[in-house]
Amino acid sequence: MSEQTYSPAVGGVILYENARVRVWEMTLQPGGQCEFHQHHNDHIILYPQDGTLQGQEAGDADWGIITEPVPGFVLFRTVGTTAPLPPHRLRNIGDSPVVHYIIELLEKSPSIESQPYEHNDRGRFELPSRTD
Repeated sequence: MSEQTYSPAVGGVILYENARVRVWEMTLQPGGQCEFHQHHNDHIILYPQDGTLQGQEAGDADWGIITEPVPGFVLFRTVGTTAPLPPHRLRNIGDSPVVHYIIELLEKSPSIESQPYEHNDRGRFELPSRTD
């Protein structure tokens, strides 16, 4: 049996790319969602507008990740060099389109292991409680 593979495309459109960074734009319409994908690189996510998003990791029954950005909300994630992050997808549960920009840092991560999300507190970001 072959292992499931997920898209490394972390956004909808590449806006810019060079040897060090790749900049993606992702727009989710109200009620829209993206496909499952995986992050292989450390990255920064910028939200220029308000929104209400839910995220779901592959294998989870619930959409337990909550993101409610306000303009200027920034998330940072160190993926590390051991493995990509678990596959996940997002959906827009708000009434307006949500645009965000994902900046992948293409150089080797300085960390072996993934690190928790960091953010600037402009908005709300919550991960589900894990009991397993």
